[in-house]
Amino acid sequence: MQSRPSTEMTAWMPDAMPSAGGLPPGLKALLVQAGALVLWLMLGAPLLEQVGVALLPLQHALCAGILAAVLGWVWQLPRWWLPINFMFMPALVTMHSLAVTPYWYLGAFTVLLLVYWSVAGTRVPLYLSSRKAWQAVAERLPPSAAVADLGSGLGGLLRFLAQQRPDGRYVGMEIAPLPFLASWLRMRLGSGGYELRWGSLWQADLRPFDVVYAYLSPIPMADLWRKVEHEMRPGTLFISNTFYVPGVEPSEVVQLDDLHRSRLYFYRMESGGNKR
Repeated sequence: MQSRPSTEMTAWMPDAMPSAGGLPPGLKALLVQAGALVLWLMLGAPLLEQVGVALLPLQHALCAGILAAVLGWVWQLPRWWLPINFMFMPALVTMHSLAVTPYWYLGAFTVLLLVYWSVAGTRVPLYLSSRKAWQAVAERLPPSAAVADLGSGLGGLLRFLAQQRPDGRYVGMEIAPLPFLASWLRMRLGSGGYELRWGSLWQADLRPFDVVYAYLSPIPMADLWRKVEHEMRPGTLFISNTFYVPGVEPSEVVQLDDLHRSRLYFYRMESGGNKR
């Protein structure tokens, strides 16, 4: 494999990957919200009062949201954080005006925690593969393949492969409690044909597997590739949905005609380690 990605792949690299040693985007966004609120309450709002302009609470929140979006852009937060920065304060004010019981907030927070509790450490959110991605993977599996799905989510890929390619062995690994529970219930209530393991993908032993599939995020790809190179056998296949391995040319790229125009990156493990 070549040591440099193609021009097309370099241009496509998501801008969500933070610089080495930088603060996590979530922490940056929190600091942006705090800074925007302080600046607006100490400078913006008093200035408007001096000129005789009175704003409603929601209007104050919108102004603070605009300021938060600007601060996020200046601090080079990923673009998808900008609308979140803008809407956070107005959303809080709106929900407060609706007099929603605090138990709904607690319930929503608990559900989000059970789904995304590992994101702060891994920076890998819950992504769901499309059916077209499942089909592309199924078509490229060798006979009787042992397949690992790192971060198996709701178990959709595992269930599909077990149905379409029953000759193989399929193992899913998931650390988020609620997705794991949902996929376990689907397995128990369905026809089965695959295994589920609760735990971190970093603790998984990849040596028994012929194919390893991952749909993570740009951030852990370099570390995951080092693990893959160290543990996977020559001739086996590593597949990454959407996020490619930086600095390594894939053996095949499949463009999917799904909702997100996803790509599958296939990396065939070479004898003696893949060239970097």
